[in-house]
Amino acid sequence: MTEVSHTPRVFSGIQPTGNLHLGNYLGALKRFVDSQEEGISSIFCMVDLHAITVWQEPQDLRHATRELAAGFIASGIDPTKSILFNQSQVPEHTQMAWVFNCVARMGWMKRMTQFKDKAGKNAENASLGLFGYPALMAADILVYHATHVPVGEDQKQHLELTQEIARKFNHDYETEFFPITKPVIEGAATRVMSLRDGSKKMSKSDPSDMSRINLTDDADTIARKIRKAKTDPEPLPDSVEGLENRPEARNLVNIYAALADSTAEAVIADHAGQQFGTFKPSLADLAVAKLAPISEEMARLMQDKAEIDGILKNGADRARAIAAPILKKTYQIVGMVGA
Repeated sequence: MTEVSHTPRVFSGIQPTGNLHLGNYLGALKRFVDSQEEGISSIFCMVDLHAITVWQEPQDLRHATRELAAGFIASGIDPTKSILFNQSQVPEHTQMAWVFNCVARMGWMKRMTQFKDKAGKNAENASLGLFGYPALMAADILVYHATHVPVGEDQKQHLELTQEIARKFNHDYETEFFPITKPVIEGAATRVMSLRDGSKKMSKSDPSDMSRINLTDDADTIARKIRKAKTDPEPLPDSVEGLENRPEARNLVNIYAALADSTAEAVIADHAGQQFGTFKPSLADLAVAKLAPISEEMARLMQDKAEIDGILKNGADRARAIAAPILKKTYQIVGMVGA
């Protein structure tokens, strides 16, 4: 058995498909910044290869990739402390994905609920890339020997598949080469819900722009959307248990807690008995204070595409310096001549 020491390393990626919103910030970007500040080796990727598993207009994809990079940086990701790049600039991802295509089993892929959701009733017309998406995700993670991956609940099944691929590879080749990556699912608002329907996740695909706070929204727009967010007529309860069966109320409390680096319990303790006519302005002030500087910095960064492209190229070079030796060793283990 080949014993390998796996030092702590965080990897995570976001698809550059436009309209970064509050859910992306609280569920991902803010947490990425936290892990960076803890001094953990962190790799963050705009997964543009995943994006093209469904049709993307080329111009829109380029814009969305740069805008996502701007969102990372404006949210606090320091490209000198962390590695920030777009996936397609690091070919080791797809090279490793082919190895994992040959490790993963068809039955595993067919169980992936996200493929069923995205493919819909016409699965025969879905791209092969969409079906094989989880193997590429496993490659994204394991080509860096990442030990921890911040994920939302909707990606948890894919990370479990990554673990299965690592275990099968290690078992088949009698090695301990790949780590069994752990999911990091935490925080008061890992699932930020729609401002118009507290039972649905906040989404860029919702036809109503009032359902979400975009990271490109200015201060006035942020405040207006929170003031108009759907609520119920009851005041805030005196305990978190009182939010049960009140999805819109629970959502706004969770958003407040996440923006304030607090807990839902603490928010309820501070605002128990308040009507939403009082609570919403407090939440709007907090959201504007936290989010308006991000939208302003994103707008500034998007004025200089060359600066963003340079950051991504530098990040890709640093990523390849880690990925290339791991891919080379993988090829050696598999039996490739010349590796």
